[in-house]
Amino acid sequence: MRATVDLNDELLRRAKERAASEGTALRAVIERALRSWLEGRPARRDYRFRWRPVKGRLRPGVRLDDRSSLFDLMEGRD
Repeated sequence: MRATVDLNDELLRRAKERAASEGTALRAVIERALRSWLEGRPARRDYRFRWRPVKGRLRPGVRLDDRSSLFDLMEGRD
């Protein structure tokens, strides 16, 4: 089926570039994008941070209550 659609110039340019880089037709890129959108994205799970403690020790002279000295250490400014 044929249809006429007005697209944003930048969007069309990027779609043409994608088609060329994949060695496929512009039509295939647009159809794939439309199918993906119509199917909807799977439900996104909420991010869960998992703390994984690691055994270690502080370097001599490191003070966790002195933020500026910690930054200095991390950036190599002993």
